[in-house]
Amino acid sequence: MRLIAQLLSLLVRGTALMLGLLGSLLALASLGGAINPKLDALTHITPLWLAMGIGAVLLGGLFAREAERWVMVALGVVAISASGVLMLPELRQAWRFKPEAAAPSDLKVIQFNAWHENYAPEQSLEWLLAQNADVIVMAEGGGSAWAINKGLRATYPYMSCKSGRCEPWIFSRKKVIASGTVQKGLPGAWATIEDPAGSFTVLGAHYVWPVPAGRQQAQSAMLVKAASAFDPRTLIVTGDFNSTPWSFTLKRQDKALALQRLTRALPSWPSGQFSRVATAPAPFLPIDHVYAGADWRAVKVERGPAIGSDHRPIVVTLRRQPK
Repeated sequence: MRLIAQLLSLLVRGTALMLGLLGSLLALASLGGAINPKLDALTHITPLWLAMGIGAVLLGGLFAREAERWVMVALGVVAISASGVLMLPELRQAWRFKPEAAAPSDLKVIQFNAWHENYAPEQSLEWLLAQNADVIVMAEGGGSAWAINKGLRATYPYMSCKSGRCEPWIFSRKKVIASGTVQKGLPGAWATIEDPAGSFTVLGAHYVWPVPAGRQQAQSAMLVKAASAFDPRTLIVTGDFNSTPWSFTLKRQDKALALQRLTRALPSWPSGQFSRVATAPAPFLPIDHVYAGADWRAVKVERGPAIGSDHRPIVVTLRRQPK
């Protein structure tokens, strides 16, 4: 029994050391994303580096002794600190937001990557229609998600694109008075929508993954250029950006767009049966985002349920600011 206890102790202490070493090294490397797009790819998984640091502190503090304990705890603290530098500004903004009761005149917008391998399209469509949203911006509306697309087409009187080759699709209950797509290289669409308080434009986009480095940054520059063609005060930008708020890519995009990002530390991926071999109990990466200009104020920012996609829908209720 004593031998078994010693082996278990060695295993736990070894695990603590591994977590501390990897967590601290990768968290520190993530800070290098400020100058290197390849290192910026590491920032998206910052919650994992944070978890490693916490694990090193707990396991090292409980099971190690003397100098060994302090080394493990110190490594864990480094991982936690470096992760905090990246994540705390976003978490602080999330804590500050106070939702309000919605009013009939508010604008309800849904951002949803329906996923071309959606395993419950009927459920997705039922949920979307039940929200009675004014605008739905939907990415990956082909494949098994085409049933969702068809259902929304039958219900919403206006959309940004009449052909079947659109990405993303913008559906609106209010009249679309102009629409178009973004330049080649960025799946994106826009729709200018008529409203009694004044027309406004919704711009939707769908980015590639952050690896290999460079492509996502190029798409971000394209989006900023496309957004500059519209009135920034009334503009609404939504998308599956495949980019977390603790990445330097999204931080730079926030600054370049000069809009309010309303989705703060709101995880949307992965969801449900997001691959053939894995199921997610809860999303942990915030990669779906909604921005709005100064004429809008967020009343509610919510995450929808798992409805067949590998993304959760994001629901934002906006109110016009008095002029």
